[in-house]
Amino acid sequence: MLVRDAMSTVVLTIGPTHTLRQAAALMAARKVGAAIVHDPDAGGIGILTERDILISVGRGQDPDTELVHAHTTTDVVFATPAWTLEEAAGAMAHGGFRHLIVLDRDEPAGVVSVRDIIRCWAPARQQVPA
Repeated sequence: MLVRDAMSTVVLTIGPTHTLRQAAALMAARKVGAAIVHDPDAGGIGILTERDILISVGRGQDPDTELVHAHTTTDVVFATPAWTLEEAAGAMAHGGFRHLIVLDRDEPAGVVSVRDIIRCWAPARQQVPA
């Protein structure tokens, strides 16, 4: 099975000047665990995850004043729709993260998460006789 079969095409894109509270509200409304951060001044895309927000709040930082820019991961590993789910899972395990931005022709096409991969694998695994 391929990343294109598992990825979510519900992609939330936010800017670097959103506050963490704004980002969290948008992520909750879309029911996603990560947002793509587009920073035209930095010339690239990054990712903000629920874990990034949790770490900030856990440190006592104010989500109403903390900006997304300060918590964005910019050293991002990207997947392509043609990757296998095994390749995506391997990249996640190796990098210690749970979301991959999927690029198609250098444009964000979706996000694939550990949860997406499990959803695809679980039914197949249940079919195997014990």
